[in-house]
Amino acid sequence: MKKIVVNSFLLLMPLLIFSQNKLEGIVLDGSNINKKQGLEGASVHWLNTSVGTVTNFKGAFVIPYKKTYKKLIISYLGFKTDTISVFNLKPLNHSLKVNNSLKEVVLKTEKEAVYRSSFSTINQFQVNSEELLKAACCNLAESFETNPSIDVSFTDALTGTKQIQMLGLKSPYLLITQENIPSVRGASQVYGLTFTPGTWVESIQISKGAGSVINGFESISGQINTELVKPLTDNTFFLNTYGSVNGRLEVNTHFNHKISKKIQTGFYLHGNHRGQKFDRNKDDFLDIPLSNQFNVMNRWQFTDPKNGWVSFLNFRYLKDKKQTGAFNFNPVLDRGTNNAWGSEIDTKRLDTSAKLGYVFPDLPYQSVGFQFAYSNHQQDSYFGLSTYNITHKSIYSNIIFNSIIGDTKNKFKTGISFAYDIYDELIAKQQFNEDFYRKENSVGAFFEYAFDNLENFSLNAGVRIDTHNLLGNFLTPRLHVRYAFLENSTLRASIGKGRRSANIFAENQQLFASSRQININDTGGNIYGLHPEMAWNYGLSYLQKFKILERKGDITFDFYVTDFINQVVVDWENPQEISFYDLNGKSVANSFQVEVNYNLAKRLHIRSAYKYFDVVTDFNSGSFQKPIQPKNRFFANASYETKTNTKFSKWKFDATFNHIGKQRLPNTSSNPLNFQLPAFSNEYQLVNIQTTKVFSNKFEVYGGAENITNVKQQHPVLANNEPFGAYFDTSIVYAPIFGRTIYAGLRFKIK
Repeated sequence: MKKIVVNSFLLLMPLLIFSQNKLEGIVLDGSNINKKQGLEGASVHWLNTSVGTVTNFKGAFVIPYKKTYKKLIISYLGFKTDTISVFNLKPLNHSLKVNNSLKEVVLKTEKEAVYRSSFSTINQFQVNSEELLKAACCNLAESFETNPSIDVSFTDALTGTKQIQMLGLKSPYLLITQENIPSVRGASQVYGLTFTPGTWVESIQISKGAGSVINGFESISGQINTELVKPLTDNTFFLNTYGSVNGRLEVNTHFNHKISKKIQTGFYLHGNHRGQKFDRNKDDFLDIPLSNQFNVMNRWQFTDPKNGWVSFLNFRYLKDKKQTGAFNFNPVLDRGTNNAWGSEIDTKRLDTSAKLGYVFPDLPYQSVGFQFAYSNHQQDSYFGLSTYNITHKSIYSNIIFNSIIGDTKNKFKTGISFAYDIYDELIAKQQFNEDFYRKENSVGAFFEYAFDNLENFSLNAGVRIDTHNLLGNFLTPRLHVRYAFLENSTLRASIGKGRRSANIFAENQQLFASSRQININDTGGNIYGLHPEMAWNYGLSYLQKFKILERKGDITFDFYVTDFINQVVVDWENPQEISFYDLNGKSVANSFQVEVNYNLAKRLHIRSAYKYFDVVTDFNSGSFQKPIQPKNRFFANASYETKTNTKFSKWKFDATFNHIGKQRLPNTSSNPLNFQLPAFSNEYQLVNIQTTKVFSNKFEVYGGAENITNVKQQHPVLANNEPFGAYFDTSIVYAPIFGRTIYAGLRFKIK
């Protein structure tokens, strides 16, 4: 494999020194008022080609040139379009004249809620805020329910926390970032997605396969990056309220204020509360936990585009508390006793981050960026008679330099990153009483080269070298290639390596809500006696865009393989224990997905997908399919908007269907007969709907229902009548527990 990587970079050397002819120029405002001022965003392209560009904030542009290119077209809204004859590479200065005959221009288009570009080298798509509003998106964990590439499931029968998976692997194998700064990791791995309110999210970028080396070495199956709303572009005031029949009440408010022309600030508040108890399946355990969360963020934005500066500064504090367990559990009276089984999870988190960017005014393709983040995460929790406490302090910084080699077809990014983590964990469970303390620090340097011929071929080739006090010194190579062999046909391929340290307790907290004994097979590694996880990810993706009956659509085929060199195996196959050990054999995750998007009619969009997962691991007891992972899934979503009958008023309708195939369940054959589960679960279907009434550009109300078919897992709590006995287990959850949920809310905003 090392030879493959070396040879790949040798093949790239001719591209690194390649330089192509280019035409440079500037487009000026030809009006009497703004004469000699550059026009930002003017369109420049060669006649009868797809080769084009836009001007920067000074009106400057650079465009590839061939001798066969003779006519250059320059256009800008409100100005007359000019066609210029070009005979040489002499820099071009051109003024556009105002189109005085232009009375009114109305542009109408249907904004794509999920956008997948044919020109991106990495297999990435963007989910904007319109898509996030199609469901009861109260936090980031719930924002993927209308997205076929992300699978959403519950972690256990008690906490009601939703976990995400991609390519058949759980979220720890995803690099989850907030504005390209690692966020959900370490102690926050299980509950961290619930700590970002949905209304704070402006857009989400989802990348499949090995990601960019710029963001670190931990990405294995993909990356999810969340962009937060910006004080400059967000509403001056925003209010969102939500309530559901499961007792959940929520409020979100945004306050944004312009301090000066260059400085804006935003103040964001989130609170949710669930104080009502539910036990619909009559097993004497809460179907969903009692909870309270308070979340506040202050965000500052500084923009000075003329001088090339932009920066952000964030401060956030969160307090989250959950109570779950037996229906009649009273923490004041019953904690630490055998009177009733109960649990409380109390989390406090403080975050601060800063980003600073500078674009060289005379070199718009060259920039420097700096990122810094600090977080302090403290969780105190108990589960029955077991205790799990963790404190995680983290520092992260990254400096990135962007520029070109020769021309804008050959770009590169390089920089240095630093990470420092302190973990302090206390585990007290039956005969297992340990205090784990460790420090992790790493320094890394990276280089990423990007080539794009602006027609049909592009690539991203990156490598980083890191030195880590516990993982050692290592290289992380990654390569992404795109080839558009036809105008609407795009083929992508990727290969990359990832590595991470497994936080076995923080990532598997459902083990504490069971009577399982903890077993760690110490093999001399530096983290819990275990070695780091390492894997290669290989991917192939094909995108075909089409038109049927003048309606746009596309179909995508994705096939990815994640091949582990080493994995910390989490073994649930013995119902009396949970075992952690280094992989001895093979662990491979094969993922195939076909997705179809089509505008069936005006304002009616449908999206469907079929997914197949083959995830097999060599356990100590044999080679098995990953438990609680359906091999087959089918997804369909339809969204429709009515034509506005006034300036703004309209209706929106959304419906989502999920078919979840049968799942292999962990082995319980050694339990007494009444505490045994079948080898496989039954398949089931979920249907969610939502209706939104938009009254104006300021006010709208919405309502909907999740799990309309009222699917519920029978007996999610094993041995519920003996919670302190040897067979109690809440970790085997493969379907919803609460059943049908009906909700409603409103949104009010002032621009």
